[in-house]
Amino acid sequence: MPLATSLIEVFFQTILAFTAIMVYTRILGKQQIGQLTFFEYITGITFGSIAGTLATDRNPDMTLIHFAGLTFFAAMTFFMGLVSLKSRTARKVIEGEPTIVVHNGQILDQNLRKMRYNLDELLMQLREKGVFRVDDVEFALLEPNGNISVLPKSQHRPATPGDLGVPTEYEGLNIELVMDGKIISRNLQQLGFSEDWLRRRLRERGITGLDQVVYAAIATNGKLYTDVKKDNLQMPVDISDWPKPPR
Repeated sequence: MPLATSLIEVFFQTILAFTAIMVYTRILGKQQIGQLTFFEYITGITFGSIAGTLATDRNPDMTLIHFAGLTFFAAMTFFMGLVSLKSRTARKVIEGEPTIVVHNGQILDQNLRKMRYNLDELLMQLREKGVFRVDDVEFALLEPNGNISVLPKSQHRPATPGDLGVPTEYEGLNIELVMDGKIISRNLQQLGFSEDWLRRRLRERGITGLDQVVYAAIATNGKLYTDVKKDNLQMPVDISDWPKPPR
């Protein structure tokens, strides 16, 4: 088979595999990335492997078979997702459940061995949570996705405004108004603002054109945050240890 013909076949098969992955992952939702339990990890790898075979197999007779396999695998993953939503028992079998590995400052060795988790991994994840003393932990749970959830003992938890009886105001989420120089009109309309209002607020900050704005968002209290392309930092921080070229 001529090289040009092979390249054309691989090109179209790659487009087919790419389109299938894009469509199927949208149907499957965000489980693969958001949870990434052991089950999602394995299905994600297998999904990508089948798609890679579909894109690169030079046997034209196998293209439809690989595509059918990819489709069936996506359908099975979708079906198992529905089953896990409907049945708690099935969800526990498919995805697993949390396991207590530290209780009242005591490491539960038996649970660690059952989960094939060693002490070094446990201590590392505790340190990542800002916990350097096991006896400061009330509960530590090993989640199905491999992460550790930690509940420090009450005397070692940071004090919150609620603990101190300090009243706080509702913060909410910032609403994006400009992204990469483009106005997000729908968000402006939902907030009851106009583009003229936004441009006027930007001019008050010395910004004359939207092409200068990388990002702009408004907080619940009405405060407008803007970030422009040209950063006027007098002493920018650089944490790299690579030598800098002379100016």
